[in-house]
Amino acid sequence: MSYFTPAFFRFFDQLKKNNNKEWFDKNRETYEKEVKGPFKQFVTRIMTELAKDHPDFQQNPSKAIFRINRDIRFSKDKSPYKTNVGALFNRSGTKDVRPGYYLHIGAGEVFLGGGMYDVDKANLEKIRQEIYYNADTFKKLLADKSFKALYGGVVQGEQNKILPAEYKEFAKEQPYIANKQFYYMAQLKKEDVLSKDFDKVVLKHYKAAAKFNDFLLHAIAD
Repeated sequence: MSYFTPAFFRFFDQLKKNNNKEWFDKNRETYEKEVKGPFKQFVTRIMTELAKDHPDFQQNPSKAIFRINRDIRFSKDKSPYKTNVGALFNRSGTKDVRPGYYLHIGAGEVFLGGGMYDVDKANLEKIRQEIYYNADTFKKLLADKSFKALYGGVVQGEQNKILPAEYKEFAKEQPYIANKQFYYMAQLKKEDVLSKDFDKVVLKHYKAAAKFNDFLLHAIAD
């Protein structure tokens, strides 16, 4: 079944031109009907399916979906609303930094991905050790047929220019040891969102990255 209609994207196209509280309040009914409701239903569907392989993932869509209101406290851009919806599928919700999956649908772009974006110093060292001592396993994950087909076999993230001495030589063999973040992304199209198989597309992408997430989760486990 199709979860979204063209009205979903029309709302965000109009919001980009009228990003203010007065316009949003006048169009709140449309937002509830065409955006918030369908997205929550879709997130619930994805959660239900992910639970089959990830029984430890939380099942409350309200904890997974990011608020549409922007945090403008420290931003030069004072537009009050995001022009997209987003959700994080993981073990406890939007504040969880452990490996999970992300979905972003908006006027400008549609993409999904996962891994670890916010990596603190302690977890970064654990991940680097895991890569260092299990280099062949890590290399095989990137070369996995599905991961390569859907994500290009690429891990994204900022890198340290200076590495601890023990990793400098190894970095010539595996440059990802220098990463400060470990995430992957795939761009999709509006046509994918509007199709009746969008849930299958999303789940296919997440399944292709499950082993990579497991590698990260194992690395940071106490």
